[in-house]
Amino acid sequence: MTTKTRLSSKEAEGLLATLRTRFEKNMKRHKDIEWDKVQAKLEASPGRLWSLNEMEASGGEPDVVGYDKRTGEYIFYDCSPESPKGRRSLCYDAEAWESRKEHKPEDNALDMAEAMGVEILDEEQYRGLQQLGAFDTKTSSWIKTPSDIRKLGGALFCDRRYNTVFLYHNGAESYYAARGFRAFLRV
Repeated sequence: MTTKTRLSSKEAEGLLATLRTRFEKNMKRHKDIEWDKVQAKLEASPGRLWSLNEMEASGGEPDVVGYDKRTGEYIFYDCSPESPKGRRSLCYDAEAWESRKEHKPEDNALDMAEAMGVEILDEEQYRGLQQLGAFDTKTSSWIKTPSDIRKLGGALFCDRRYNTVFLYHNGAESYYAARGFRAFLRV
């Protein structure tokens, strides 16, 4: 089965318009970054544009949050107020999904992220996102879990409550209607 990884011209045009509107509305997230340069990078990277569309379609509201001078890449994070609706009720990874004997969720966070061509945020990235606003005040998001924790059956997630970012642990096979994952993409 072939998976579509490119947008039509019309789809790309619509996504670029959405991204530009969000970019202009939230300038505090990306001071000193010019939209025209971001758009040129996106237009030269159709696979990355497709991944951003996947982030958008699943409710992530991706936006530019930085620029890596070393690599020349723009960094996009999910900036939806709550964990993206189209990426909730997921256990952490395939191993966790396989371990569930019954009531398996539809998918898992790591495989879904890979299929979208993105990665999930780690703790440092999640805390960096929280410097840009108050995210996940009613939901929570899986974050990249260190292998030593994962080997023992656990996985990490974060949220924001009481104007504080909290880091928690859970069994990787668990899933909740209010827990999803936030992604990032470098373009």
